This record gives sequence, structure tokens and C-alpha cells, in this order.
Amino acid sequence: MNFVQPIRDQDVIDGIKEYLKLRSLRNYLFFCLGIYSGLRVSDLLSLKVGMVRSTHITLVEQKTHNKKNPKKKRFIIHPSIREDLDRFIAGKSDDEYLFVSRQIKTKSKLRGKPIGRSTAYKMLNDVARHFNLAEIGTHTLRKTWGYQLYMANPNNLALLMEMFNHENPLDTLRYIGYSQDMMDAAISGMK
Repeated sequence: MNFVQPIRDQDVIDGIKEYLKLRSLRNYLFFCLGIYSGLRVSDLLSLKVGMVRSTHITLVEQKTHNKKNPKKKRFIIHPSIREDLDRFIAGKSDDEYLFVSRQIKTKSKLRGKPIGRSTAYKMLNDVARHFNLAEIGTHTLRKTWGYQLYMANPNNLALLMEMFNHENPLDTLRYIGYSQDMMDAAISGMK
């Protein structure tokens, strides 16, 4: 498994959002919900239209460390994407998947299923090539959310630890790529 990085530069994030919005509203919203919620790709792909009609998303994360007593998590939908999201879900039923594949599933021959992880990965890697980004994968969205939140306010570390289910602050800093930034700065600053 490759180690992926967050997208650190806000100008690049804004460029990606514009690039995706011009090509596919679905992919744009997938990217935005990922970088604004910190949800795992598996949780993003399981979202249904009815779950995003209000101001918040409430769900039990699929991959949780506490399977016996899973906690519901509640995430605000970033106000900057509300209008686009409302336009995207207009006319859709609440039980439809939010990020529906345009293809018929090969094995099951079913329609209306969400895009797969591999489709999400391909979309992100297309973006990475276009913006000359390295070490990008499906966890990049989650890590970007954490990195941007931490950089905006380092006091958010406890919030990030809870969100990522980390018990150690160093694990969280390592996960969002901040430890690497500190090491790079320290080595670059050596005489």
C-alpha cells in the first residue's frame, strides 16, 4: 500500500474544484464532500440523497474501531457547496445513492449503484496528473480535510484525534502529513 499525502496548497484545492466542476458535478461534489467532511471514501460512496438534504450528514462510519458499540457521527455540509448539491439532488429520490455510477455493474447487471472505489481512485489520479501532484489516493481527501483544519487552527488536534479515532497526537500529525512537513523544515533549516 502506498502512503498518500494531503493536498496542502489551498490554491491547488481551488483549482481542482474548478477543474472538476467544469467536467462533472458528481465528481466535484465527491471531492468537496471528501475535503470538507473528512469522511472515508467508503462512507462517501455509501451516502444516499436523503442523507444530504439537510444541513448535516449523520451516519455510522463503516470502518470503525468500535464495532460493538458504533457511534453515530454528524458532519456539517460545507455551505460553499450547498447550492450545487441542491441542484445535483433535485428530482432524485431519498433512497438513491448520491454518487451513482453511470455504468451497469458487470456481475450483477444492476443500475443505480454507487461508483466504486477504483472509479474514485481513477478520478483522483486524473486530477493528480493534471495538477502534477504525487502520492495521491483515496485517503487524500480525508487527509486534506485534516491537514487544512489543523493548519487553520492547531488547537483542533483533539478534534482530529477523535475524528480519526487516534489515541496519540503523533499518529494524527503523521496521518495528516504534518510530521513530514516539520521534518522537511528542520532538515532544510540545517546549516
